[in-house]
Amino acid sequence: MGMTPSPTASPDVSVVREPSVYLVGSQMVHESSIDQFLEDHGITWSTDTQVGGERLSEAAGRVCYMSFGKGRKTNEEYLGHIIGVGHGSVLEHAVWNFIITGVSRSFTHELIRHRAGFAYSQLSQRYVDESTADYVEPDIIAEDPELHALWLEAVTKCQDVYRRLVDGLAAKLEEHPDRTLRRKIARQAARSVLPNACETKIFVSANARALRHFIELRGNEHADTEIRAVAIKVLKLMQEAAPSMFGDYVIRNHDDGTEIAETPNRKV
Repeated sequence: MGMTPSPTASPDVSVVREPSVYLVGSQMVHESSIDQFLEDHGITWSTDTQVGGERLSEAAGRVCYMSFGKGRKTNEEYLGHIIGVGHGSVLEHAVWNFIITGVSRSFTHELIRHRAGFAYSQLSQRYVDESTADYVEPDIIAEDPELHALWLEAVTKCQDVYRRLVDGLAAKLEEHPDRTLRRKIARQAARSVLPNACETKIFVSANARALRHFIELRGNEHADTEIRAVAIKVLKLMQEAAPSMFGDYVIRNHDDGTEIAETPNRKV
């Protein structure tokens, strides 16, 4: 899944051509506490979604106006109205968790610029040995045999130099009493020669409003193709996981052969 080596890759270098996005976590609702709140305030409420984030966002919106049981009976109708009028703060109560792999360091440099509503934990090159790292190749290079060969030569050289630096630094630090610290010092210095193409893995948590903002900025034709591919994968997962919150998006094919996302409800 997204880890296909290039057929012309060097025996020492594994080339990744597609990212993978795993939806690994979502919220649960404490139904007994919701019921206690309703009972304490003499009100009743029911909703037709079993998605925790959708239930909680609807509850949050109804608390704003104490409008439990009034109008818009379905969750889709309620959240559709919320999105339509731009009451985006309600969507911040819904949170999902992802693991993203098969992406480059240049991708994560862009991704982590999305701060509000996001949390990140990324693979550490100080602790993880990158001697057998994968490398992410842009399609526009991979499609040209001459450019692919040039790119492959560059990353292969970087990987070889990294290995030699790690070995040399390990020998230089041989007398250091702490073996774990010795490895960390060697790797943190040697990583300076690794390219942006080096594959990484990152755990991401985000609320629904932040995800919508990310999809709108990174899922359009102006975004870099790598981050656009991830944005579309995230959107497809969220349309399945929370259709009331992401069902207004349309995915269509762009002229360059990639997919882009569009919605009439921007900047919610």
